Amino acid sequence: MRRFTLLAVACHTKSHLIAAAEVAVGPTNESPFFGDLVGEAGQHALWDRLLADAAYDAEAHHQTARFFGRRSAVIPLNRRGAGRKWPRTKYRRQMVRRFRRKPKGSRHRRVYGQRWQAESVFSRNKRLLGAALRSRSDESRERECLLRVLAHNLMLLAAAEN
Repeated sequence: MRRFTLLAVACHTKSHLIAAAEVAVGPTNESPFFGDLVGEAGQHALWDRLLADAAYDAEAHHQTARFFGRRSAVIPLNRRGAGRKWPRTKYRRQMVRRFRRKPKGSRHRRVYGQRWQAESVFSRNKRLLGAALRSRSDESRERECLLRVLAHNLMLLAAAEN
């Protein structure tokens, strides 16, 4: 089985600063890192709203976001092969109500539309620091990923000063 390094981050959509990062050896699901990322990111900045992709669609993640003081979590529904059934849990039902049959310019769609900023963070990081890791061991790759996160943030801060 081929193994790879997974980097899960929480980033600020306006500044592209990475507020929290978790590194793991894959293939794996990044969903278990959600609580740690949200908690760590909350220590560095006050965030009102949390945006995540459908991989994080679980009632526990919505509850975690609110536990850490987020007013709302915008995570689109991942139906998981359940067809068109209505979700049974509170926050997942709320996501269906917010995104279902809304016009394209609705507030919730506009807010979720900013999630592409996270993809922009990864793109910038790979473009400036390279896409390949040079380390060979899992521990070294983890350190290299975290150092790249630090370098990414330092480059953003240095550019903001100029």
